[in-house]
Formats: sequence, C-alpha cells, structure tokens
Amino acid sequence: MSMTGAIVNALAIVAGGAVGLLFRRGIPERVSKTVMIGLGLCVLYIGISGAMECRSILIVIVSMTLGAAVGALLNIDGAIHRLGTWVEAHVHRHEGGPSLAEGFVTASLLCCVGAMAVNGSLDAGIRGDNSILLTKSMIDLVFCAMMATTLGAGVMLAGAAVFVVEGALTLRAGAIAPLLSEAAVADLTCAGSLLGAAIGLNQTGATKIKVADYLPALLFVPLIRWLVSLPLWQQIAAWF
Repeated sequence: MSMTGAIVNALAIVAGGAVGLLFRRGIPERVSKTVMIGLGLCVLYIGISGAMECRSILIVIVSMTLGAAVGALLNIDGAIHRLGTWVEAHVHRHEGGPSLAEGFVTASLLCCVGAMAVNGSLDAGIRGDNSILLTKSMIDLVFCAMMATTLGAGVMLAGAAVFVVEGALTLRAGAIAPLLSEAAVADLTCAGSLLGAAIGLNQTGATKIKVADYLPALLFVPLIRWLVSLPLWQQIAAWF
C-alpha cells in the first residue's frame, strides 16, 4: 500500500491551479469567456468519449435516476454552493466570473471520476504501484492549469477532493476491489463522463444543470453492479 500517488496527484492539481491563476490575471474578460466556452466544448467531447465505455446502459440509467432523486432531495448542489459562498466571504474575495464552488465542483468531478483514478488507486493499494496515478498527476497538472485560467481558485480546492477519494480507495483497496469489476469501472466511468458532459454544457452557457445533485449516481453504479452479480438476482432474472 502506498499513498504516494494520491499525495502527488493532489499536489499536482494545486500546483496546476496556482499556475493557471498567475496567467489569469493578465487575460481580458472577453478572452477569458471565449476560452471558457472552448474549454467547455473540450470537456463535453471528453465526457461523450468516456460515456462510450458503458457496459450496461440500463445500470447507468437506473443509477443516474436514483442518484438524481437522492441528490435533489439532499440538495447537494445547494449545500456545495453555500459552502463556497461562505469560503468566498471569509477567505476569498470573489471578483466576478465563476464562483469558488463552480470551480471546485467542475475540477473535482473531472479529476476524481474515471478509470485512471479508480484503477490507479486500486493498484497503489493492492500492489503498491503508483505508476497510473503519477501519469494521471501530469495530465491533471496541465488540465487544471487551463481550467484555473477561467474557473479561478476553486480548481485548487479539488486537490483536497482528489486526495480524499483516491486516498480512501487506496487504503480500502482490498475491500473495495471485489465491488469494482472491470464492468463496474466501465459503467462508473460512463456515469462520471455523463456528468462531465453536463459540466461542459454548463461551461458553454447552453445549460444550467445542477451537476452536483447527480453525484450519488456514482455510488449506485457499483452497488447495482454488485447486486446483479449475486446468484439470487441471476435466479430471479432466469424466471423472466
């Protein structure tokens, strides 16, 4: 077990965000908005491409439906934005543009969800191999630098989210691995990519989807995958 990959990945995101903020100061607002739309289109493309890895569209649909219902009832998006507003009021002066919460949610989803984050953390936890997470760190460093030029300081906070998620997966890899089969990771990547596509649409200004409300779907995917793999479920399915 090695936490090196999770730590390096978190630091890479913070460093990338810091670099992006340095360049952001000299960029005119008109250019920044144009770049943000362009970046949104790229995120939309990445999301659509990742969604193609789906193994069971039915599991993804059910997970997204249940996740959306739970997220809306808990008002996760509202809670995150209230937290972002509180942080802005106490430690960060918001000078127009995307809020701290928007940058945090966007960067966290794009950096936490995906095959590299899941498989890399499991490899680090089970075999002590951090190569996937270290490779992901270099990618996130560049991507977060670009995002921070338009989304601001909230991108840097995603480093904490990545450390928590990847760290938890690494520490509990032995217990989690049976739930995350190759098919489960593919469906999880699909669901996460759909959320990424929604983020891309939001960044272009085409929609105002409350993406954070769909986060519980990422918990339902492996759970439902595990349930349908049980012998009892297979017997029930055989009756139909």
